[in-house]
Amino acid sequence: MFAVHLLSYYFSKLQEDPTKKVDRFLYSMRLHDDQLRDISARFLGEMKKGLSVESNAAATVKMLPTHVRSTPDGSENGEFLALDLGGSRFKVLQVKVREEAGRRRRGVDMEEQTYPIPKELLIGRGAELFDHVSECLKDFLHQKNISLEKKHPLGFTFSFPCQQTAVDQGVLLNWSKNYRARGLQGKDVVQALRQAINRTGGMDVEVLALVNDTVGTMMTCSFDDQRCEVGLIIGTGTNACYMEELRHIDLVEGDEGRMCVSTEWGAFGDDGALKDYITEFDREIDAASANPGKQLFEKLVSGLYMGELVRLVVLKMTKLGLLFDGNVSKALRTKGKITTTHVAAMEKYKDGLRNTREILLDLGLTPSHDDCVAVQHVSTVVSFRSSNLVAAGLAAILTRVRQNRKLKTLRITVGVDGTVYRTHPQYAKRLHKVVRCLVPDCHVRFVLSESGSSKGAAMVTAVAQRLASQRQQVGETLSLFSLTQEQLGLVKARMRAGLEAGLKNNGPSPIKMLPSYVYRTPDGTEHGKYLALDLGGTNFRVLLVKIRSGLRRSVRLYNKIYAIPLEIMQGTGEELFDHIVQCISEFLDYMGMKNARLPLGFTFSFPCNQTAIDTGTLVSWTKGFKATDCEGHDVVNMLRDAIKRRNEFDLDIVAVVNDTVGTMMSCAYEDPQCEIGLIAGTGSNVCYMEEMRNIEKVGRDGKGMMCINTEWGGLGEDGCLDDIITPYDTAVDRESLNHGKQRFEKLTSGLYLGEVVRQVLLNLTRRGLLFRGHVTEALKTPGIFHTKYLSHIESDHLALLQVRTILQNLGLDSTCDDSIIVKEVCGAVSRRAAQLCGAGMAAVVDKIRDNRGLDHLDITVGVDGTLYKLHPHFSSVLQETVKMLAPQCHVTFVLSEEGSGKGAALITAVARQEEADM
Repeated sequence: MFAVHLLSYYFSKLQEDPTKKVDRFLYSMRLHDDQLRDISARFLGEMKKGLSVESNAAATVKMLPTHVRSTPDGSENGEFLALDLGGSRFKVLQVKVREEAGRRRRGVDMEEQTYPIPKELLIGRGAELFDHVSECLKDFLHQKNISLEKKHPLGFTFSFPCQQTAVDQGVLLNWSKNYRARGLQGKDVVQALRQAINRTGGMDVEVLALVNDTVGTMMTCSFDDQRCEVGLIIGTGTNACYMEELRHIDLVEGDEGRMCVSTEWGAFGDDGALKDYITEFDREIDAASANPGKQLFEKLVSGLYMGELVRLVVLKMTKLGLLFDGNVSKALRTKGKITTTHVAAMEKYKDGLRNTREILLDLGLTPSHDDCVAVQHVSTVVSFRSSNLVAAGLAAILTRVRQNRKLKTLRITVGVDGTVYRTHPQYAKRLHKVVRCLVPDCHVRFVLSESGSSKGAAMVTAVAQRLASQRQQVGETLSLFSLTQEQLGLVKARMRAGLEAGLKNNGPSPIKMLPSYVYRTPDGTEHGKYLALDLGGTNFRVLLVKIRSGLRRSVRLYNKIYAIPLEIMQGTGEELFDHIVQCISEFLDYMGMKNARLPLGFTFSFPCNQTAIDTGTLVSWTKGFKATDCEGHDVVNMLRDAIKRRNEFDLDIVAVVNDTVGTMMSCAYEDPQCEIGLIAGTGSNVCYMEEMRNIEKVGRDGKGMMCINTEWGGLGEDGCLDDIITPYDTAVDRESLNHGKQRFEKLTSGLYLGEVVRQVLLNLTRRGLLFRGHVTEALKTPGIFHTKYLSHIESDHLALLQVRTILQNLGLDSTCDDSIIVKEVCGAVSRRAAQLCGAGMAAVVDKIRDNRGLDHLDITVGVDGTLYKLHPHFSSVLQETVKMLAPQCHVTFVLSEEGSGKGAALITAVARQEEADM
């Protein structure tokens, strides 16, 4: 009874507009924007499942890594062969890629030939199919007079789902598109092709890359548009690929850079995710297919099924009496009689109705005008649904790319291929419109692949060849910074010899080993108010330090920081010290203590010869200071003279100390085992408590200990480090203010590491390995690459997009690949610096252990400096190196929280106590 009512309802509508009649009948195929957003969100969720190692096995959208890590950058060059296998015919091509040179524009020249594949090979043995492919390849080489002796790199477009573990390896997961060749599923198709080429013989072909047609399309289009990072196929089959952040691809090791992922979205919905959008016609298509329950999304949208969907709808409407007066022809009942080509013809703008009438007549039907309008509209609804669903999937991909890169808006290009997109008169326009509606925050350009996916296979091969060559050359460059354990052992031995030589009276030594006249570390009884000055870089600090002893033992600091302009740093000594005294005056005014004559400790972070704790003759400036009439003069006297010139206040200058000694004393106040100080910041230095008997400069008969300021940055001034110094270090030294001096410091300190990196980047760019060979003015500017950028760039939590932002702020327009290389350069330079500091520290702790005749030494190192504090890996690499080179020493590293200013006050307090005890 219900069927009768339903039929009468439909017959009552026969006189209505035929398009409305179709719309009413196919209401479930007409998807509105909210439904499309829902589908897009579902697909986004499926993508995440496919990328996760925990859920990939159960995911229907497999998100297969392709191991294509880069799109073309324009520097690709050479001749390549390409095979394109994926339909009833396949193509062999020779692709010549020209890089841009001078006035010659880059481009691609191609010769190709299409070969048929007999149907029996599609369902025969896989080896026979590949033998046929190989024989056709050899025939192509003969026909095009291409040398058989020369080695030819080849890219293989294989348009079937493969699990890849490398760009030249791929295990076939399953056949599609009427292919059923036996013995290949679960096997490496690249290996199968290589074996077939060997069986054919007589040619030297190296298969370098395996790609599917979607990846090939993206690579083809990205050669001409470097924003192209998405590939889309809408033809006999359908698929999409895009450049995913490597850190999100659990199936591939590593987290730097990007990799193209083939979504294999044809299987979307196989797990029921689209069940509420599946119509009775879709279920009928699926049931009659060669793979029921599989590739459901593909069956909704691809050209292989679109025509059949239209046939089933028209057949059902005819049976219900809604078309052709209910007369069903034999042809209309026959599967495959309406093709996707027919669908495209019926929707043509001007000739669509005429084409529809001719197609229906060929099917043995007698259509009225309204019948033709209705069938044409059925085609429109089916193809419109296809473009809507593809738009929803593409919107999910674009949303993911935008979110990955943390962008408010994304500008990107989608490379497209496939007969449906190419030949259907309305499909592309509808797709573009819906995508832009669904993702208004993405500015999307669609580019039709003119050369198909075959050119893309050659481009993948060219990129793979470029990356391999680039990787080798960059690796060779960075290998200069890689130090073996044996080399580090030699640095340790040379440092130890330098320490010993510097303690002796006779002859100059690159390591100065300057006595500090600090005889002990704090014991907790220190107390009082002290003024401290801290000069060691572009900033100058004045501190008031209040020390309490006893049960309420504490140290409280009040300080202000003042800048030292470059013209003062490199002006006259008198101007420098007048500036320092002016800053002290401002501080005393600020604290309301100008009338108090406080004891003062002066942290002066430059090499000084001391004959007492309150004298210090400057040996040489470092860290960019170049003030005249200072070297060879007592800096304490220069400070006293400046105070007299100002004539506003008086101070009792008790001690002049190096920042390294101040750091040791500051940490020793908290940890009595702290007997070493390390500075790893703008400069690099170490001090330690040496036995008085070993310090010839102050007499070998002395008892007890004294802190020695090693000034180890001078190691190498005698050429003992020449075997590890690179050409980049030499360039940095040559451009420095103190050429030939402080060689160890120039390998290890923050003042120079950024410049070493810049020299490497400049060299790599001039060789065409970075920034597309474009040497900017910024890159040629000394000092522009600050060491702080190393810390930022090497941060484990910093995405490559942020690395690119740092580089762009320096005027360097980088690709993702450039960012990876820059990060590697920073890592190589900073790791070497940390290892060298570790080797030096190993020499110091082993010397202390030997001094004391111990089998095992427990000791603490107080550390300060931005490089040690802020660089993400410097401290751990340094500590690992010490542990490796000094296994008999257990070394604890403690950060100095208050810096060397607190240490200067403590030294002053200790000195005051010793004076009182005498």
